[in-house]
Amino acid sequence: MIRVCVAGATGWIGRPVAEAVLAADDMELVSAVSRTGAGRDLGEVWGTEAIGVPVYASVAEGLVAEEDGPDVVVDFTSHNAVKGNVRAALEFGACLVVGSSGLSAEDYNEIDALARSRGLGVVAAGNFSVTAAMAQAAAVLVARHLPRWEIIDYAAAGKPDAPSGTARELAEKLAQVRHAESVVAVDETAGLREARGAEVAGTQVHSLRLPSFSVSTEVVFGLPDERLSIRHDAGSSAAPYVAGTMLAVRAAPTITGLVRGLDTLLLSGTLVGRDR
Repeated sequence: MIRVCVAGATGWIGRPVAEAVLAADDMELVSAVSRTGAGRDLGEVWGTEAIGVPVYASVAEGLVAEEDGPDVVVDFTSHNAVKGNVRAALEFGACLVVGSSGLSAEDYNEIDALARSRGLGVVAAGNFSVTAAMAQAAAVLVARHLPRWEIIDYAAAGKPDAPSGTARELAEKLAQVRHAESVVAVDETAGLREARGAEVAGTQVHSLRLPSFSVSTEVVFGLPDERLSIRHDAGSSAAPYVAGTMLAVRAAPTITGLVRGLDTLLLSGTLVGRDR
């Protein structure tokens, strides 16, 4: 049995993930993290009957309080809390699945080094949807042959961070192939340079924050007289992200160091049994 703590277990994605852990025959939900529900039973916080899962205000608090802590911490919290949660879990000795956005490439380098020093596994993805992972893998393949692209990052009007974790992760994956070429350098733009978006790992990224979007990510490749667009659109429910998260929870204890991106995990050849 994989003992699991879900941080953000009352949230839009966190609750469905916690429910999936409860339903899995190879996992046990041993604790949850929610600032608003701290000190109560998770079932009661959800408005149902008690399920015997204590809720803590922070990952660090929960790890100290539990006599026999989790094997894996799943983090779907906020860009403000995620880095502290990751460090607390690794220092405790738990593996991690990180779905929160807001971490930079430098942060991930630090996480990888700490995880390796502890012999622990971390799976981090800006998007745990399997179809989003395949779109990212396809974009990386295309970038080997088409040298010019930009990313458009669509999200809900109330999303506080930009770009999304999905768009940032895609830009950084593309940078492992090459930096996007441009005809006119961004710093030579006439007018408002900001209109050309933000440079993320050598790619221009444009973040839209409007009602009706959940999370959509589009990378547009261009050649003279033709374009190729690869786009992933997420619906209004958290369902697309649950299966990928569960796959990552099962994989995390089997690896050492950081695996960045669900596509990396899916294409690594390390998944066995029910995860295939």
